[in-house]
Amino acid sequence: MIVDALPLTIVSFGIGIVMGITGMGGGALMTPALVLLGISPTAAVANDLVAASINKTVGALTHWRRGSPNMKLAGLLMAGSVPTAFIGAFIIGAVGTTEAQDQFLKVAIGVTLVVAALTYAFRMYLGLPRKGAQPGPTTNNPVIRPVPTLIVGAVGGLFVGITSVGSGSLIMVAMLIMYPTLAAAKLVGTDLVQAVPLVLAAAIGHIVVTGVDWWVLLPLIIGGTPGTFLGSRIANTVSQSVVRRGITFVLLIAGLTMFGVPPIALAITAASLIVFGPFVWGFIRTRHGLPAFERISWPPGNS
Repeated sequence: MIVDALPLTIVSFGIGIVMGITGMGGGALMTPALVLLGISPTAAVANDLVAASINKTVGALTHWRRGSPNMKLAGLLMAGSVPTAFIGAFIIGAVGTTEAQDQFLKVAIGVTLVVAALTYAFRMYLGLPRKGAQPGPTTNNPVIRPVPTLIVGAVGGLFVGITSVGSGSLIMVAMLIMYPTLAAAKLVGTDLVQAVPLVLAAAIGHIVVTGVDWWVLLPLIIGGTPGTFLGSRIANTVSQSVVRRGITFVLLIAGLTMFGVPPIALAITAASLIVFGPFVWGFIRTRHGLPAFERISWPPGNS
């Protein structure tokens, strides 16, 4: 059991570091990693959700004590996401046999990972300063749009309930688009607070339907908790923009892997992204009045 759990602990520790540095990428990285390590998709989703419900609670409590979440916005997101997250496991259970469920989840995870990669890239694009534009004003209490917020919560909750991916990526980008003036601390705090009942509801649904495997769950907690702590400690010494571009690359390749793309096609895609990706990103930066390739200062900035 110890030998089998060691790779899971190491992987969860590494992903925890990434989460601590960037504040995102937990389920989006952990679920495909578990599948690639040989864990069945149903077990990977269930155990990742249970572990995430524990890890996210710690971060949410920290932001709660600092008073950073917008509770009205978080409440609307919860109202939309909690019910759909809970029924995710029952949707999987209604698919049919275990083999059919695993195949369904591979496709669902693949779709979600590709969507998450695109949203991560769009989030980085939104973070680029516009040429000649002055930073706009921020507020802690923007005008709330109830219906779109409920819809975002419901769609995000369904993604999380089925695949465990999306609580920190899809919903965050949607909030950036709908509430561009919301202060950064409020945005992060709101996302973390709404993610706790969302992930907890999804986890409870999966526990009811499939249960948990302790030999999978415990390594995720044992490795992920110190990894997240270490990542948060070194966040100011690592270029987050570089790490986020790396996450986008990994998510896209992992998503294509879930679709069963042949290794040769994966290798060509990965090589193309590595070679041409920086030049495409550099061109986008120049269109916004920035140098094509950022200078990495010490400690690194977030450009």
